[in-house]
Amino acid sequence: MTTTRTLIADARRILSDVPQEALGVDKISRWRAPRIVRVGAAWHIGVLLIDEFRVLATAEVLRAADPGRRGYTAESARARAERRAQALRGGFTTGETVHVGWEEIDVDAVDRGSSSGPLALIDGVPSVRWSSTGGYMPLEGYLRERIALLRGDGL
Repeated sequence: MTTTRTLIADARRILSDVPQEALGVDKISRWRAPRIVRVGAAWHIGVLLIDEFRVLATAEVLRAADPGRRGYTAESARARAERRAQALRGGFTTGETVHVGWEEIDVDAVDRGSSSGPLALIDGVPSVRWSSTGGYMPLEGYLRERIALLRGDGL
């Protein structure tokens, strides 16, 4: 039986020459404006972030940018611009992709039959829920497809 841990290890091996994207966390200080600071990097594989040691569930994805002086018709646009500025203040370069709000997935729990984040063991098969409303699909096929897209290998 193929385990979640084995599938992730194979993914890391295949992705070893592919650039990673930044991981950030919110940093709040009494003396400085809120910012997002770098805490690592990972490969972005759909709903998963895979680094050298962990598997994470994606959450907020943004690009660091200067908000400039713009008029906003929606408060949500203003909030997104502020989040991009927080990444810039935290040291990310303009245009750099940053993942924030991610959560660690317990791969061992999945292999024991539980679920963690978007991963679960369904009828003994490591599976992934690729959207909050979607069903589960086998993790092996999901990783194969997403990695091929990321590498530009096609399908």
